[in-house]
Amino acid sequence: MKQPAFRLEPVLRLRRTEERAASLAAAAAARDAAAAAERAAQDAEALSTRSVPRAASGAAFVAAMVASATAAADVSEARAIARARSEQAEAVRARWTAAAQRTKGLERLRERHLDALRAAAETAEARTVDDLVTGRHGRRPQDGEEGATWTG
Repeated sequence: MKQPAFRLEPVLRLRRTEERAASLAAAAAARDAAAAAERAAQDAEALSTRSVPRAASGAAFVAAMVASATAAADVSEARAIARARSEQAEAVRARWTAAAQRTKGLERLRERHLDALRAAAETAEARTVDDLVTGRHGRRPQDGEEGATWTG
């Protein structure tokens, strides 16, 4: 006897594919966020170890201060980018979590479907066994009748 198919199987396959894609996107976003944080840390370290040269003239001093201010602005921008990438990675991770929950819900429905099929098969088998036993009992010869030695 052919087992009835789970009607939502194509949807479950699609949800699994979506979950895998969301997982890959979350991993890529996490890598991007980590790389941006690392770049910001490296820029900050470079700025903190930068020494201001002793300037012989006022123009050289102003040039050194402008370079330092520009480097500080770059560090600030790198930190802002790292923060934005981190927030983006969190949003992508949340989408992955939602996709995983949708997939898990369909997988639970599929398991319930399979459990119902197993229960129906067990019930049908028990009914068949009951019919066989009841049928044999009805055919059992009575005492005093021909073939009354049957003990099965």
